[in-house]
Amino acid sequence: MSQQIQKTLRDSAAMRWTALLLLALAMFCAYIFMDILSPIKDLMQSERGWDSTAFGTMQGSEVFLNVFAFFLIFAGIILDKMGVRFTMVLSTAVMLVGAIVKWYAVSDAFTGSSLATWFTANLNYVPLFDELGVSPFYEGMPASAKFAACGFMIFGCGCEMAGITVSRGIVKWFKGREMALAMGSEMALARLGVATCMIFSPFFARLGGEVSVSRSVAFGVVLMCIALIMAIVYFVMDQKLDAQTGEAEEKDDPFKISDIGKILTDAGFWIVALLCVLYYSAIFPFQKYAVNMLQCNLTLTAPDADSFWASSSVTIVQYVIMLIVAAAGFASNFQKSSSKRFSLLAISIAALVCYCYMGYMRQSAESIFAVFPLLAVLITPILGSYLDHHGKAASMLVLGSLLLIGCHLTFAFILPLFKGSAGGIIIAYITILVLGASFSLVPASLWPSVPKLVDQKVIGSAYALIFWIQNIGLWLFPLLIGKVLDQTNPGVTDPTQFDYTAPLVMLACLGVAALVLGLVLKVVDKKKGLGLELPNIKEN
Repeated sequence: MSQQIQKTLRDSAAMRWTALLLLALAMFCAYIFMDILSPIKDLMQSERGWDSTAFGTMQGSEVFLNVFAFFLIFAGIILDKMGVRFTMVLSTAVMLVGAIVKWYAVSDAFTGSSLATWFTANLNYVPLFDELGVSPFYEGMPASAKFAACGFMIFGCGCEMAGITVSRGIVKWFKGREMALAMGSEMALARLGVATCMIFSPFFARLGGEVSVSRSVAFGVVLMCIALIMAIVYFVMDQKLDAQTGEAEEKDDPFKISDIGKILTDAGFWIVALLCVLYYSAIFPFQKYAVNMLQCNLTLTAPDADSFWASSSVTIVQYVIMLIVAAAGFASNFQKSSSKRFSLLAISIAALVCYCYMGYMRQSAESIFAVFPLLAVLITPILGSYLDHHGKAASMLVLGSLLLIGCHLTFAFILPLFKGSAGGIIIAYITILVLGASFSLVPASLWPSVPKLVDQKVIGSAYALIFWIQNIGLWLFPLLIGKVLDQTNPGVTDPTQFDYTAPLVMLACLGVAALVLGLVLKVVDKKKGLGLELPNIKEN
């Protein structure tokens, strides 16, 4: 009887991983919706009249309330006061509301409606925000883009809230167990959402031969409904766990205003915060334009309408192959037997080559960019293990920044030279995969370094401020890329003929700044003995 009392859901591996799967699938759905319009930027211009400025302004609106209404701070307070399960359900519900608003904004029903008339006539001037140059709207912005921006703001509040809630939930269920593996698995599954979006958003937009951008967003809305269901099931599981353990939910120290002064005078905080905003600003905003950039820098010829490569079934087949790449590659890292490890790795590589071939035959920019997270899924466990046992976090930050610079400059200057040849697609594939590897390299070394740089007493508050500063970049750079595109491409009306050189150079400059800060960090680490180059696990 005593054994039954001590046995909890958390002690069961199946229950632990079920809880993780529920949380990870919710974030998987959120990542899909986050970039649901990114692979169909060209269609948003032709079907809804969104130029690059309107598209970028709408995309940047996702984090507007987190930055300017400090909702990210409030989300932390809600999580601290209400706990994981309530906040998880609340965050997914908020995301669903925002998703529905965005769907209606791009639907045919909105066009010509009284609401569209109101948005056309209003929000052309927002006091104070216009004076500061940070308004999420502007005069002449299409009504559908304005209303979609409102929905995306709501979605962004829920998404950031869910992000910090999932991390807390994993700690609760895996503390003292396979926490690093659980964190890596959740991140890997969430990032596969980016690839899923790139493949299926254009698929639904062009389904049946009739273009409808609202179908893509409707697909995202359905996924957010599934995410809410996952959160509710998690709520029940988490409630049962607390009933079994009799424990109160684990809480971090709440954000305190008094901590701000202590944090802002810490040089280590500023290095990490600036590295974070520079690096993430060069990745996430780029994702929103990457498919259109490939459409402009590659010569893609659509296959014959009656061929297999133009059929809807090829999309499903290619996605299944992608899942094989990710699953086999990820699983290979955890095999003790070298024969099993190399067998799984061989399967993953063979499937990746097959996927790339299919992307080439489809002549599809979105399926080409969808390889972005695949190498990241493969190497994330390797990087985590290396950092735990060998260290070199500061060196990895420098290497990640170098890869970032190289990738953006390759897109800007080398890729256009191969336009019209198969070599261009090969270069695109390699560069995208390397960029995905860089995407794993920097976060894997950055976040574990924060506790070594910031006073432990204010670590929770420091993370809140770092996320807030990061969101400033995620708001600003989608907007800047759109404005730079329009200003450097005057008179260009074909969305597949833009010159992306200037925006890509701008993103490469962010990488250069991150590289400089990474080198400064190495000097500070050596001078102060912060231990950034030391392993996280101390060998006895």
